[in-house]
Amino acid sequence: MSFENPGAGTLEIPPCRYGTSKLLCRGPRRVPEKPYFAFLGDGETFGKFVARPFASLIELATGQPCLNLGGSNAGIDAYLDDPTLLEIAAGAEISVVQAMGPQNLTNRYYRVHPRRNDRFLAPAAPLRALFPELDFTEYNFNRHLLAGMRKISPHRCGDVERHLKRCWCDRMQQLQARLGRPPLLLWLRYDGANPALLDREMINALTPGLAGVVEVPVRPAGRAGEMLAMHYGPLQAPAAARMIGPSAHQAIAEALLRKMQTPPRSLSGTGLD
Repeated sequence: MSFENPGAGTLEIPPCRYGTSKLLCRGPRRVPEKPYFAFLGDGETFGKFVARPFASLIELATGQPCLNLGGSNAGIDAYLDDPTLLEIAAGAEISVVQAMGPQNLTNRYYRVHPRRNDRFLAPAAPLRALFPELDFTEYNFNRHLLAGMRKISPHRCGDVERHLKRCWCDRMQQLQARLGRPPLLLWLRYDGANPALLDREMINALTPGLAGVVEVPVRPAGRAGEMLAMHYGPLQAPAAARMIGPSAHQAIAEALLRKMQTPPRSLSGTGLD
């Protein structure tokens, strides 16, 4: 399905897996033959509801193979538990890691799904003790859970949020160590706080182990007026409205190319000219 035929239903690009990895990545599957670039992240990196994610645009612009290892619902935990994808990313000439949400981590208060890290599985004893009035069976997603706790008690929820921030910094440092070569960190700055809880102090704490930070302001497709440029089925419209559209992917690709200092092969026809 072409980029020039926007909004014509769902994308006919099945996800793929690499080696023994259980994480569903953006298809089609690529062979990691050096030199190549690798991209790790969640729904924005995966490119949900768009024909050409920023990784594809960078490949078109540079001629360098770009392996999109983004998982639609992935978080840091999914990658730390996936030696196959980490090995591929570690072998890349340049690896780009999207700053994923601190709420999507298994921690002392709750457990998340091992691959779909945005899914809340179960509370731990400390969370039950902290929020005895909360019915945890009502929550399927971490962001929804945090919103519910914040509504009941911002003070008690603050304990959980501070713990999540510490966990995020620790897991990101683990991920950096596993990649070997310092990665580029992609920080997508939404109009609101997205990913939730992520702040500049946390980003700055990682700087010594990074090749650089690429900060890009973005808006969801629904607010940016890009729904007609998205690809989704009738029941997917609310989810598509919350994801970024083609113009955001173009802005991300341009920002990453500047930081990579990789000369474009040809910008003609890529959407980046």
